[in-house]
Amino acid sequence: MTKKQKLELTWIGKENRPKLEPRILLEDPAKSYHAKHRVTDNDIFDNQLIFGDNLLALKALEAEFAGKVKCVFIDPPYNTGSAFTHYDDGVEHSIWLSLMRDRLEIIRRLLSDDGSLWITIDDNECHYLKVLCDEIFGRPNFVANVIWQKKFQAQSNSDGISDSHDHVLVYSKERRALKLELLPRTDASKAKYTNADNDPRGVWMSDNFTVSLTSGQRGAQFARTGHSPNIYPIKSPSGREALPPSGTCWRFSQERFAELIAENRVWFGVNGTSAPRLKRFLHEVQDGVIANSLWLRDEVGDNLEAKREVVELDSKDVFATPKPERLLQRILILATKPGDLVLDSFAGSGTTGAVAHKMGRRWIMIELGEHCHTHIIPRLQKVIDGEDKGGISEAVNWQGGGGFRYYKLAPSLLRQDAYGQWVINKEYNAEMLAQALCKLEGFTYAPSDAHYWMHGHSTERDFIYVTTANLNHEQLQQLSDEAGAERSLLVLCTAFRGRGAYPNLTIKKIPKQVLSRCEWGHDDYSLQIESLPKAPPHPSPLPQAGEGTKAKGRVVNAAQGGLFGEGEA
Repeated sequence: MTKKQKLELTWIGKENRPKLEPRILLEDPAKSYHAKHRVTDNDIFDNQLIFGDNLLALKALEAEFAGKVKCVFIDPPYNTGSAFTHYDDGVEHSIWLSLMRDRLEIIRRLLSDDGSLWITIDDNECHYLKVLCDEIFGRPNFVANVIWQKKFQAQSNSDGISDSHDHVLVYSKERRALKLELLPRTDASKAKYTNADNDPRGVWMSDNFTVSLTSGQRGAQFARTGHSPNIYPIKSPSGREALPPSGTCWRFSQERFAELIAENRVWFGVNGTSAPRLKRFLHEVQDGVIANSLWLRDEVGDNLEAKREVVELDSKDVFATPKPERLLQRILILATKPGDLVLDSFAGSGTTGAVAHKMGRRWIMIELGEHCHTHIIPRLQKVIDGEDKGGISEAVNWQGGGGFRYYKLAPSLLRQDAYGQWVINKEYNAEMLAQALCKLEGFTYAPSDAHYWMHGHSTERDFIYVTTANLNHEQLQQLSDEAGAERSLLVLCTAFRGRGAYPNLTIKKIPKQVLSRCEWGHDDYSLQIESLPKAPPHPSPLPQAGEGTKAKGRVVNAAQGGLFGEGEA
């Protein structure tokens, strides 16, 4: 593979991309919820719960939150085949990949440069998803594939090997900017530090005194010369001499070793007869431990623990596929600090928001299913009221507080009238219309109290005015005069009649100005069976060797059983 080539995953319909309408969000105060009083000075009240299609909701967030989200956790549909009874595996797989691609592209834009994405997935799609994420985020931004032990016992009805783990794929926005936090030291970790010689500096643990001579610069020098200055005899207090084992050398030079002896930093065992070990004091090591890529159920919980947590919250209507709070706690410990913004666009039972809330993180959750109302809102209300004693509540001493705002997606800005013509939706009032067109045109919606024509701005001198009126020459001239020569104004109106030039005005008609921008009236981009397309005709046989397609390089269709292809960058 040349330097200009890269791995590429392809599938049926990959070239099809939705033209998403950037909807506005409408708050429903009746469903928003806040604590009756402050519990601490750090209570957070501006969290957001959004009800609606998650792709449209992600698009709705993009203008305001691009580059501001520190951590995204998603637990997407695993695409196990249960939702696709009437479709062959190729179509199923392709639809799933397109759905994930469209969402991941927006998620990447929402992440801050030092932000990270964490995706739970099983073996069915993990490796395809890994390659898809490599394309979107770039292979250098892959951080880890964490193995999470979700089950303890093997399932007796398994065919062959019972799966006991899921994957957590971790990606950064910019690998060089990402700095994951350390995990707190556990009691078991601290117990490794003792004080066998009553050292006044406190507890310590012994560390290896040797390093390898088979790799790195030190190994290359030894292979070339057969000599290392760090191979020398060390005499223990008992008088026993020791050399480093074959293939290794001492970690320190003879001069540094003498200093360590003087500092009482070398340990030869209780009787002074053992090989040397380095004393590392607890107060000198970093305040925490680096996470590894194997997360056991004892550390972060499993499916059974997650089920128990949701049963405690609602024993009559139990959510089917929750994640344990301890799993989310570990992710947020590693990826965030208090006050950082966390996003979950597949909210499910609301575990991400509940854990983020208890840990003092700001959060946004998106959910389309009715369990947004039957599970998530009641769960968050208990968290805010301090009535949720399960999950991580005791570990973080959660006492309640804070709140969230509930939003739903506005309807489509345009609808077709009785004659099939696209017109402005009658559900939009003047404020909604101005806000929606500001978002479409890339302006910040900020209506002025002093100037009726200032609905929003893109810079300090560039403004937008939205009206459904038919503007005449006198009205346009007045707008031009009030805006002044030092400012520019975009005017969006249903019609206008002008007789002259207005150098500081740009005048455009609505809805004509926005007709080609988006897929209007499309409310559902989710994986709903009734909205799936019919299976396409069976594709033609793959070309034989030497029979290329119009695509650059060589590609193998994922829906036809291949995984990787090669294309030119």
